[in-house]
Amino acid sequence: MSNDWIYGINPIEAALNHDLDHLVELLIEQGAQNPRLRELATKARELGVPAHARTREQLDKLTGGARHQGVVAAYRKPEQLDEKALPALVEAAGANALILVLDGVQDPHNFGACLRSAEAAGVTAVVTPKDRAVGITPIVRKASAGSADHVPLVRATNLARALADLREAGVWITGLVGDAPKSLYEIDLKGPVALVLGGEAEGMRRLTRERCDFLARIPMQGSVESLNVSVATGVALFEARRQRGS
Repeated sequence: MSNDWIYGINPIEAALNHDLDHLVELLIEQGAQNPRLRELATKARELGVPAHARTREQLDKLTGGARHQGVVAAYRKPEQLDEKALPALVEAAGANALILVLDGVQDPHNFGACLRSAEAAGVTAVVTPKDRAVGITPIVRKASAGSADHVPLVRATNLARALADLREAGVWITGLVGDAPKSLYEIDLKGPVALVLGGEAEGMRRLTRERCDFLARIPMQGSVESLNVSVATGVALFEARRQRGS
């Protein structure tokens, strides 16, 4: 299992608090005056995670010049799930199953924001295609505010087949598209449900759309034709939560 790098005070603090088993070591900027960095180093050592000093130049090199705020951590990637895991996840969640399917989201900031909304909405799993979609990167982790490591992520080799598996498991699938005749607020989102949203560039692919039981749009006013995928994700997930009474 390979290691990755995460960086930034808040993502690393979240990892120390909630994902300690995957942290390998912390690297703190040498001579940094920020008291939060010293607190992170102290906490890491108390929890058994080694913390070492490194120059800013070394941290810049590790992160490719990204804004790391003086702290970088080596992070052991969790085991990746594939579509074979979906039936068991749905069965365990029962009537509360809520699946988010993202068909080709490629911007790491958007994906991170989607994961943040997914965790806040208590989703069962997030499903993405293995190809033509961003994976878990340091930018995604930072944008997700730590949620990337708490939401089960399923990387499907064949997204259309994964949707078919969800239907067989008793999950009703609703795809969000701008030209749908029905509003999202007319769709019953109680019980085992999957919400499908397309990527930034091409939207939902034809095969993905054909696997949906229902199509719905988010009603909008004004001149804007569509919402950013991360905003639409939040709207859809919390409409499902509202209908479920939580």
